[in-house]
Amino acid sequence: MPWSQTTLREHREEFVRLARQPDANVSELCRRFGISRKTGYKWLGREDGQDRSRRPDTSPTRTPAEQEAQIVAVRAEHPAWGARKIACILKRDHGVELATSTVNSVLQRNGLIKPEASRAATAWQRFEHDAPNALWQIDFKGHFPMRSGRCHPLTVLDDHSRFNIVLKAMDNERRAPVQQALQAAFERYGMPERINADNGSPWGSSMEGAITGLGVWLIRLGVRLSHSRPLHPQTNGKEERFHRTLKAEVLQGNHFDNLDDVQSAFVHWRNDYNLKRPHEAIGMLTPADRYKP
Repeated sequence: MPWSQTTLREHREEFVRLARQPDANVSELCRRFGISRKTGYKWLGREDGQDRSRRPDTSPTRTPAEQEAQIVAVRAEHPAWGARKIACILKRDHGVELATSTVNSVLQRNGLIKPEASRAATAWQRFEHDAPNALWQIDFKGHFPMRSGRCHPLTVLDDHSRFNIVLKAMDNERRAPVQQALQAAFERYGMPERINADNGSPWGSSMEGAITGLGVWLIRLGVRLSHSRPLHPQTNGKEERFHRTLKAEVLQGNHFDNLDDVQSAFVHWRNDYNLKRPHEAIGMLTPADRYKP
């Protein structure tokens, strides 16, 4: 994301996380993030630029009442999170290890989750590519009204890691701003082997076999463009799931003034999603744990 749409802290946190991946090329990351090597190594050495400590910041021998209060506090901060994510956060960040069933019972007892909600969440096998940047999924989440105009969120997700590549508040769905957003993503993260999209504009065409201007641009860059089967949105299933999460954790119940207002919320949430939020489909790792540009 460009500097104008991200805070220095979030910019630094993402750089530090990616630079600490095994075999990361720090010099190349500095170039992609638009910073000097001196600044990059300074960020890596600063305490507030490091990953959150995995050492417990609370005693693992808390009383049940204290543990319950902590569960409720995490849920209050992240109202859309279920028992699995909360249990993971308590263990990872606070050194408190509780069974998912225990956390779920606390949530139910405090009226924070309905019993049927946990029964409805069943795991299922899904396909994913073996490495980052093998496939990106791109789509617009359905537009929504602001106090001034409408917002069309553009999202791009890495298939292997679920790392969010692009989350941009736009006022239209035309080719030019999409191409501009992708160009910025290529400069930051490199180019994927393939991008999958639905059959709508600006990446799809109503004419069978026709290639859009955006498709031609991608082909010239060496990026393959594929399309979901008509009437089968599950082909881009990770994007669809990402959109539901975005709606539940950012958009639902909130009212925004304008695109800048939306983008500010996107930047903050994207940082949490990529770097801090456990993801059930990848073994409760964060997307940044699996992503490498």
